[in-house]
Amino acid sequence: MSKKVIILGGGVAGLSAAQELVERGYSVEVYEKQPEIPGGKARSVPVPDTGKDGNKDLPGEHGFRFFPGFYKHIIDTMERIPVGNAGHKVSDNLVGTHTVMIARFDKKPIVMLDDFPSSLEELITEFKNLINADTGLTEEDITFFATRIWQLMTSCHDRRLAEYEGLGWWEYLEASLHSEAYRSLLVLGLTRSLVAAKAEEASTRTVGDIFLQLIFNMLDPSIETDRVLNGPTNEVWINPWLEFLRSKGVKYNFGCDTLELFTDGVKITGTNIKDKDGNIIEIREDAHYICAMPIERLAPLMHPDILLLDQSLYTVPILANDVGWMNGIQFYLSEYKPINEGHVIYSDTPWALTSISQKQFWKNVDLSKYGNGKVKDVLSVDVSDWFTAGLNGKKAADCTKEEVKAEVWAQLKKSLNVDGKTILSDDMLVDWYLDSDIGFKPFEPATNEEPLLINKVNTWTLRPEAYTRIPNLYLASDYVRTYTDLATMEGANEAARRAVNAILDRDGYSGRLCKIWKLHEPFILSLYRWKDQRRFNQGLPWNVNIPWFIKILIKIMKFILKLFRKKRK
Repeated sequence: MSKKVIILGGGVAGLSAAQELVERGYSVEVYEKQPEIPGGKARSVPVPDTGKDGNKDLPGEHGFRFFPGFYKHIIDTMERIPVGNAGHKVSDNLVGTHTVMIARFDKKPIVMLDDFPSSLEELITEFKNLINADTGLTEEDITFFATRIWQLMTSCHDRRLAEYEGLGWWEYLEASLHSEAYRSLLVLGLTRSLVAAKAEEASTRTVGDIFLQLIFNMLDPSIETDRVLNGPTNEVWINPWLEFLRSKGVKYNFGCDTLELFTDGVKITGTNIKDKDGNIIEIREDAHYICAMPIERLAPLMHPDILLLDQSLYTVPILANDVGWMNGIQFYLSEYKPINEGHVIYSDTPWALTSISQKQFWKNVDLSKYGNGKVKDVLSVDVSDWFTAGLNGKKAADCTKEEVKAEVWAQLKKSLNVDGKTILSDDMLVDWYLDSDIGFKPFEPATNEEPLLINKVNTWTLRPEAYTRIPNLYLASDYVRTYTDLATMEGANEAARRAVNAILDRDGYSGRLCKIWKLHEPFILSLYRWKDQRRFNQGLPWNVNIPWFIKILIKIMKFILKLFRKKRK
């Protein structure tokens, strides 16, 4: 087999695969659909025609970036990408957040540390915040939720796959049987911080595994639970990455939309690509082919000749239906507005908003050099529910572009301007930008060029492996079976590593394979999981066996609620 690899798709998965391959001596060529900006769904974009008097265009995003502490694969890749001339790496451009805020309609926000308290003062402040927050949670809510999380922590992996994969997160947490605050804060609010995770549809195994990782991070003083980039994504990460890969010999081609895969009945022999001018280019190469495009782009390529060679790929078009919308809108403000030292979850917003105030993390970014020079901060917002009526009575997908902007701004103000405080006002809005992937036509619903995969119940068996039965075809994207098992940059990077390892294995490579990390499981819980494995093997259900330290934690939370109630009286 040739040492040539053709990668179809130049997002995080494609770039990750290119790096692993070129470092091992392969000749790599990447074909990316976007006409001029690399990075796929992770890219940031200059807002067209906003730069005035020699300034750069305003920085826009498909959606803000989020690097939890449990990410291993993408961080390892970033640590191997040089940036600048002082020995710095792209990973040096990650900065930790400090708190997470839950903003609510007409109520004070709940602000919590997203890391383990670094001092007694921080711990006391954390308790005060909980006491002063009118959560509306009952003792029963807290006890039940804590028990359910303990069940996830102590369930064996076989039970998670056999029982929890087919159980929705909403159903597992019995959301309909508890208070509105329970549903809003603990069921819906927490899943909104995950990528395209919907409590009503998402698999308990997937959401539960990721939620546990966040908890384990928060309990570990050595780990930053949440990190973000210190500048626009492409400026501080993607562009240096592409420059590095090109310096290693990777050929990266823009404006190339893959139309078809050719086969001779045994292997892939080439592909048809439409360039940005509409010309059809036929590529015939004796090479390995990695499909690193998203599931909705891969599905049309699965024609009968391909499926006859590998019948496991029949599930790809089925998975292509499991996508949702999670797109970004940025508001450019005339005032510096660090609303929170981290992400904000707007638990009452019908359009499931989350946001982050960027400037506080962009210490070395001079926003006066962007746009008209009047921008002091960027409020980056993700809209995760486009099909529920907003305050204006309309679904986001049924709104015009201007209506989407006005409604998101209204939901933000209703969530933040509470308790007599005005955090956002109309006069501070300099400009705004809605992700251009959302398309608008008169009298028609909006369209989305780049939706995200949603991990619905019972879809693990539908996910393909990174390798296929076709000897030179590989898959590298977030729909591939991975330990991460979520539509994230981490999942895409892990999938790329698995595809590269399959290539190395087929080529008889004798060097180091790409490292793959499992999700972290604390050793202290291994005995409980071992006991549950024995019960599972005997056909028995999970057994409630709450240890003393969990019982103490529950008692502390109940005590906090009692203190709050006394204070309210």
